[in-house]
Amino acid sequence: MKILGLCGEYGPKTKSGMLVQLALEYAEQQGAEVTFWDATQTPLPLVGEEGCWNHPHVKMFQELLLECDGFLVASPEYHGSLSGVMKNTFDWMYDKHVGGKVFGLMSTLGGMSNSNTINHMRIIVRWLHGWSVPEQIAIGHVKDAFNEEGQLNDESLNERLHDVVNSVMNTIEKFSS
Repeated sequence: MKILGLCGEYGPKTKSGMLVQLALEYAEQQGAEVTFWDATQTPLPLVGEEGCWNHPHVKMFQELLLECDGFLVASPEYHGSLSGVMKNTFDWMYDKHVGGKVFGLMSTLGGMSNSNTINHMRIIVRWLHGWSVPEQIAIGHVKDAFNEEGQLNDESLNERLHDVVNSVMNTIEKFSS
C-alpha cells in the first residue's frame, strides 16, 4: 500500500506540513509505504502558466499519483477555503490519476476549528472521482497545537489523526479486495 502526503503550504515544517508528516509517520508504522510531496523542493507551476503542461515536476507528480493507492492531504484555511497551493495541487490531478482512490482530508486554522476547507476539498475529490473517508480532522488555533518536537499537544487530536489514517488504510484494503 502506497500513500502520498500532500500539503497546501510550502514545506514539511509548516503547520499543515507537520500534520501530514504525523499522518504519514503513523501510516508507515501501520505498514504503508509513504511519500511526502515537498512543494518547496518540487514546486508545481501554476496551471495555465507558459510551459506548464510539459514541466518536469508536473510529469513527476502525475506519475507518482498513478503509483499511489491513497492520499493524506492537509491544507491551511485561508479566508474560509483551501490555500492556493492546495488548489493548484488538486488542479494537476485528473480522474485518470486518482479516480477510485482514497483520500484522508485534514486542515489547519489560525482561529476556531471548522470544516470549510475540508468540505471544499471533499467537493474537489468527488469531481476527481476519488473517495474521501468520512473521518477528518481540522486543527484550530494551530499555532498552539504542536509542541517543539512537532507532535500534537492534545491527545484527542492525535487519536482523531490516527482515525483518519486507519480509515484511509482500511478503505484502500477494502477497495483492493
